[in-house]
Amino acid sequence: MTKKTKHKTRAPMNPSEIIGRIRKAGLTASNAIRAKPSSTDTLEPLDQRLREILSLTAQLKQNPGNMLFFVMYDIESNKVRNLVAKYLIRQGCFRIQHSIYLANLSPDKCNEIKNDLAEVQAVYDNNDSILVVPISSDYLKAMKVIGKLLNVDVIMHSQNTLFF
Repeated sequence: MTKKTKHKTRAPMNPSEIIGRIRKAGLTASNAIRAKPSSTDTLEPLDQRLREILSLTAQLKQNPGNMLFFVMYDIESNKVRNLVAKYLIRQGCFRIQHSIYLANLSPDKCNEIKNDLAEVQAVYDNNDSILVVPISSDYLKAMKVIGKLLNVDVIMHSQNTLFF
């Protein structure tokens, strides 16, 4: 006979709950300690992430009112960093690096994310930084990947063959 364990499914936290947890934890810059990586530190393989990035540029034609933007952060506290990572993913941002997300969302949603992150930043003593950077699809398409053996032109189908 196998023993079944009951897992409570936790509802996603809204930004005010996240902020409440940060306040309750009493985080300060002096006690922010980096521990071992958590489950939010895992990434998809690079080629999969690049395909997702490039598919966002195709979606711009489908959702002309949306805007493309990066969210980047440098957060010392594991607890705050994990809460922010989960929040961004729930909001529809796609993780492309450990602390860099890309989103194709409405301007209202972008403003909501900026306001929520500003509130998180304000509730505890820290030296952290969070950047929200709008980007054009042309700049995104012009990106170059350095350090990995991956041909972005093949993924984008922009490679041309010339015969002489």
